[in-house]
Amino acid sequence: MSLDELSAEISDRYGELGEELTVSLDRETRNELAMLDVALEPESTDELVRRAIHLFFQSTVETGRLDFNLRTSHDATYDEYLTDMTFGEMTGNQFPQAQQNDDRRYQF
Repeated sequence: MSLDELSAEISDRYGELGEELTVSLDRETRNELAMLDVALEPESTDELVRRAIHLFFQSTVETGRLDFNLRTSHDATYDEYLTDMTFGEMTGNQFPQAQQNDDRRYQF
């Protein structure tokens, strides 16, 4: 897939999500949410879920998991998505070995 296809897929998925999301909770998640609700006292549990998604997203970006999965599935990275340019387009060229036929490149 390309960067354009990734952008189109994200736009489509954004539209599908809508404003509200119904999520089923298992026992452990319900217990953890109740604990956070008591400890942090947000206006609603929706706020905790929003914070959790932001934190998970940030963690996924910082650990490189988002880039790994995007590179695997769409041959792009998050930075490329944000700039709407591939790495090759950002640098203006590809690896020099691909552009030049230098038989000595393996010699020391």
